[in-house]
Amino acid sequence: MSEIFNVYCDESCHLENDRQKAMVLGAVWCPLDKSREIAVRLRELKQKHGLSAHLEVKWVKVSPAKKAFYLDLVDYFFDDDDLHFRALIVPDKSLLHHDAFPGQDHDGWYYKMYFDMLKVIFRPDARYRIYLDIKDTRGAQKVADLHEVLCNDRYDFSRKVIERLQLVHSHEIEQLQLADLLIGAVGYLNRELHGNAGKMAIIERMQRRSGYDLTRTTLLREEKMNIFRWHASEVQG
Repeated sequence: MSEIFNVYCDESCHLENDRQKAMVLGAVWCPLDKSREIAVRLRELKQKHGLSAHLEVKWVKVSPAKKAFYLDLVDYFFDDDDLHFRALIVPDKSLLHHDAFPGQDHDGWYYKMYFDMLKVIFRPDARYRIYLDIKDTRGAQKVADLHEVLCNDRYDFSRKVIERLQLVHSHEIEQLQLADLLIGAVGYLNRELHGNAGKMAIIERMQRRSGYDLTRTTLLREEKMNIFRWHASEVQG
């Protein structure tokens, strides 16, 4: 029986004209049979800090007042061997020139980036259930397009490997909230922001625990904190 993994995906500043320099796509993943245990533990951490178990963790909500809680979340991620993270960083979207590549627009390029972010996670002998946060009315088409890209036969990924690709609400999924937090930290650092002491504390803890500066590509086989820094000078087509 193939091992099944849940993959929780989110993104930061992915729109073409949002006036944000850096874009980050990312995912947290864990074995299916550990997903409930992890979700329970993340809710317990909220209660430990006097917060509602139903509080939605989001990077935009991070403040110095709750710094200890967010640092506990980061430490839990690094302490649990079943949790993994992968991020793809596009440092400067202004350098993109889609019109130089016939038939390519921002959406098409975006799905290729999503594939580049996820392909390192996939093993041909395992199965994956991918969950994406519902963000807009184009969600259903986005799922269909992304599934098509991920199952492209040039890469030998079949719908048996990618068993499910589903839209969910982040406030209901603890691991998706964790993904939002880790992606937010990577994005904040790579946009060279530094005004929020709580956010800087999270970034510094992630750097210390991972041993990486979170701005450069890690080794391909890094399974805890895997970073890929993509450059527009690379082939986009």
